[in-house]
Amino acid sequence: MNQISVTILVKNSEETLENTLESVSSFTEVVLLDTGSTDDTLTIARKFPNVKIFSAPFQGFGKTHNTATSFASCDWILSLDSDEVLSQDLVAELHSKALDSQCVYSIRRRNFLYGKEMKTCSGWNPDWVVRLYNRKSTSFDQAEVHEKIIQGSLRKEQLLYTMSHVPYRRISDFLQKMQSYSDLFAKDHKGRRPSSMITAIFHGWMAFFKSYVLKRGFLQGSEGFLISTYNGHTAFYKYLKLKEENAKNCDGQV
Repeated sequence: MNQISVTILVKNSEETLENTLESVSSFTEVVLLDTGSTDDTLTIARKFPNVKIFSAPFQGFGKTHNTATSFASCDWILSLDSDEVLSQDLVAELHSKALDSQCVYSIRRRNFLYGKEMKTCSGWNPDWVVRLYNRKSTSFDQAEVHEKIIQGSLRKEQLLYTMSHVPYRRISDFLQKMQSYSDLFAKDHKGRRPSSMITAIFHGWMAFFKSYVLKRGFLQGSEGFLISTYNGHTAFYKYLKLKEENAKNCDGQV
């Protein structure tokens, strides 16, 4: 059996965490890095004997993922979100597959909204994410948001089986994530990427058009329209906030 440490970042993840931890209960070690939960997240985590709980401030997704990895005992790291659930077939594959330290491994996510699997829309299908890597070979980048495991010269291999993902359960989840991700995007790119109102409008419109038309979000009914509208609004506010941050830099404001 492969020696793999599972790492999960959490903050107020009580609604989804139990299913995630159940799906990785056969792994020897799960490193749970909490960045400030005030709900029952840690109470749920303590029910699982293979979970080790650590706390640290949130420093952007890339850096915080690397902090979680630093607490792991194994060199092979499986990085999961607290709303992802591994299929039993994927668990068996992870335990038995011959792993190569010169590879990173991607997993296909099956994304669900209101109990319906989304089979179109930008970012929702197909959705391959690199999540398994050897920490002696690579790490996460330093991005504030949309962080990635650095592939470099390593080969990328797709695993056969899937995991499920429920990123949003209510409208407020969309709004909270849009606020958080747009803030992090602006922080990550301020002073390094230009932006303007026209830029924000263009990116917002194109994100909606790509998701709803080019990626056939219209085939998903009201859920497809909701996702595509969210994609458009998020892109619009990302670049509008970047415009604001760039202006602060020019004015010498903090």
